[in-house]
Amino acid sequence: MDGAVTYCGFIAVMGRPNVGKSTLLNSMLNKKVSITSHKPQTTRCQILGVKTVDNRQIVWIDTPGIHITEKKAINRYMNQSARKALIDVNAVVFVVEAMKWTFEDEKVWSLLSKQSVPIIIVVNKIDKIKSKEELLPYLEMLKQKAPQAEIIPISALTHKQLNFLEKSIDEKLPQDHFYFPEDMSSNLSNSFHMAELIRERLMIYLGKEIPYSIAVQIEHCDVKENITHIHALIWVEREAQKHIVIGKDGAMLKQIGTKARLELEKFLDKKVCLKLWVKVKANWTTQSDLLPNLIGYGDDN
Repeated sequence: MDGAVTYCGFIAVMGRPNVGKSTLLNSMLNKKVSITSHKPQTTRCQILGVKTVDNRQIVWIDTPGIHITEKKAINRYMNQSARKALIDVNAVVFVVEAMKWTFEDEKVWSLLSKQSVPIIIVVNKIDKIKSKEELLPYLEMLKQKAPQAEIIPISALTHKQLNFLEKSIDEKLPQDHFYFPEDMSSNLSNSFHMAELIRERLMIYLGKEIPYSIAVQIEHCDVKENITHIHALIWVEREAQKHIVIGKDGAMLKQIGTKARLELEKFLDKKVCLKLWVKVKANWTTQSDLLPNLIGYGDDN
C-alpha cells in the first residue's frame, strides 16, 4: 500500500449482555476472535478484531455487555472496559435484539446518546422473525427513540445484510494510515485466545451460575514433535464448584477437555495435548486486586 491513500477507523460494538456482539464481530471478520455462548458475561474485556481489505482497515472493538448492577468487582471491570471503548472511536455499533427493548438496552442508549460520534443501531437476530411486517413497529420505535442514529436490521448468525453494515462503516472511515499489519486479525495473544476457547466450553457445559465464577489461565504451552502441549488452570471460587467442574469420576472435566482440545486444534491448526487442572481462588470475582492477574483483565488486553 506504499503511496496509496488509505482509510482506517475504530468501531466500538456496544450493547447489553447476550445480544450477539461477539457473533457479529466473528462474522464481520470471517474469523473467530471472540468466544460466544447463550449466556451473559461471555465477553469480559475489550477485544480488538482487525479487518483489512485493499486500502481500508476496520479496527473492531468487541466490548463486554453493560451491566445494570456493579455489586462485584468483575462487573465493575466489565463496565469500565465497555466505557473505555468509546474513547477516540469513529463510530459505535449498538447491537439490540429484534423485537426486544429492555431496561438494560435503555441504560446503554442513555450512555451512547451523549456521544458525538455516529451511532449505528444494529437490530440483530432478524432470522428469528417470520415476516418483515412484524419488525416494522419495532423499527419505528427505534427511529422515534434515536432519530440521529442509522438503523440496520441484520442476522449476525446467518450473515444476512452484513454487507449493508460494512458499507455504512466504510463510509465513516477517515483517511488515515493503517494502525495494524494487514495480515493481523486480532491484537490479543495466542495464550489469551486459548484460555478463552477453554472458557467457552466451560460456559456451554456448566450451569447458570458457575461459569461466572470461572477464570482460565494458560500455565504452559510447548510444541514437541508436531504436538502442542497445553497446561491450563481453571480457577473457581469455592470447593463445591471445583467438584462440579470435575464431575463424578472426572467425567465433566474430561468432556470439557475433549471439546476444548478440538477447538484449540482448529485455532492452532495443529494437534493438541491438553491437560486441565481445577483450583480454588476464594471469591476472586469480588477482589479487584486479583482480577489483573487473570488473563483478560489486565490493562494490556
